[in-house]
Amino acid sequence: MQEESVSLPPKEEFSEWYNDILWRAEVMDVRYPVKGLYVWYPHGFAIRRAVYQILRSLLDRDHQETLFPLLIPATEFMKEAEHIKGFENEVFWVTKGGQNELEVPLALRPTSETAIYPMYALWIRSHADLPIRLYQVVNTFRYETKHTRPLIRLREITSFKEAHTVHRTWEEAEKQVNAAIDLYREFYRKLCVPVIVSKRPEWDKFPGADYTIAIDTVMPDGKTLQIGTVHHLGDHFSMTFGIMFEDEKGEQKYAQQTCYGISERCIAALIAIHGDDRGLVLPHEVAPVQVLIVPVIIGKRREEIMTYANGIRADVEAMGLRVRIDDREIRPGAKYYHWEMRGVPLRLEVGPRDLDGRKVMAVARDGKRSLLNREEIRERVVELLREFNERISESAEGRLRSCIKRISDLGEIGSALEKGVVIVGWCGNYSCAQELEKKTGASVLGSCLDAEMSGEGNCTCIVCGTAGAHALVGRAY
Repeated sequence: MQEESVSLPPKEEFSEWYNDILWRAEVMDVRYPVKGLYVWYPHGFAIRRAVYQILRSLLDRDHQETLFPLLIPATEFMKEAEHIKGFENEVFWVTKGGQNELEVPLALRPTSETAIYPMYALWIRSHADLPIRLYQVVNTFRYETKHTRPLIRLREITSFKEAHTVHRTWEEAEKQVNAAIDLYREFYRKLCVPVIVSKRPEWDKFPGADYTIAIDTVMPDGKTLQIGTVHHLGDHFSMTFGIMFEDEKGEQKYAQQTCYGISERCIAALIAIHGDDRGLVLPHEVAPVQVLIVPVIIGKRREEIMTYANGIRADVEAMGLRVRIDDREIRPGAKYYHWEMRGVPLRLEVGPRDLDGRKVMAVARDGKRSLLNREEIRERVVELLREFNERISESAEGRLRSCIKRISDLGEIGSALEKGVVIVGWCGNYSCAQELEKKTGASVLGSCLDAEMSGEGNCTCIVCGTAGAHALVGRAY
């Protein structure tokens, strides 16, 4: 089998490795004839579906899913000047319907504030209508002019989860911000992807927000990837779109709002953080095939072995797991290669000796082998999958921590940035951030909110020496 002899570039060559794994593992096909648009293979789409099902299940605790239109009239889109200034160079416009020029141009949503908030203004009348917590998973479009990269920098974001909430007070909205951060931490724990939480600088916040909290991870090449954002919007948008409510005293008040989003960058992080030189490595919750059974047919015992394998499959399916038997007439090594590339967490090998001894050889995707008794399949398979998740989570967490260095000497930053990100004292002033960026070529990503990573206590600005906070500096995608 030709596929078996073709290997990935080493992961140290991250860009080449990443591009190769997307098509060899059948995640995305990048050959669509429009720059920045890509096609999901069925296997990649199954990963996407499982990932977003986890996200939906977390949001559905106290949010409701909805769907707003893709097209936004220019009359609504242009109302929010600060917001539009942040997106004006990224908007795709529809200006014709058939052969006719449209009276009002329509924007393809780059994000949905200007689509959703006019409707909120119609729906909200009283404090009894609040809070509102809605979300949608939609495609968004941005005219990306930089170098596009699948799942990371796109012109069509096919899987954008955006939540939009409305509250009575600024403090209640801030509680929602903190709840969203906790939700995102939980989501990424389920993906075994370690994250860093930071408050973006004033000049890098979401256009129209009071402040922005970002969720980042560090990719294998040492660059940071923003994989989630949470924005406290205050009453900025409610004043623009007239989102008001009558409070308990009968007075009209502007509502306070938040919004927060995750795109398919979460899948880019999943692939990049866990994958190895043999392909994808997937936590079992998001693997399209969670358990693979490989019958090893030798001699004339095919029917016996297949009966044994099908019995095991029935047991595993009864546990609610996604299981598959690979009974193709090709060498076992070719099957192993095929499914390792696609990230199957657990393989069960069944051959003549296993049949005779009522055994099963279990091999986790990271190579750990366990010989199981046939009678303990149900109990042990769940245990092996859980242990596998724990191992890849611990490994990913260890790699992230090795990429973070606390630096107090400006001259040491450059070498530390070659391997990841640094945490330094920063006074919060733009001029000191510019000086840092000028000397390092990296960006001040903001104040680090993870005390365990940044360290507690007072610190001084690494540039000017005045009192400061712990800030994250890194090269970002």
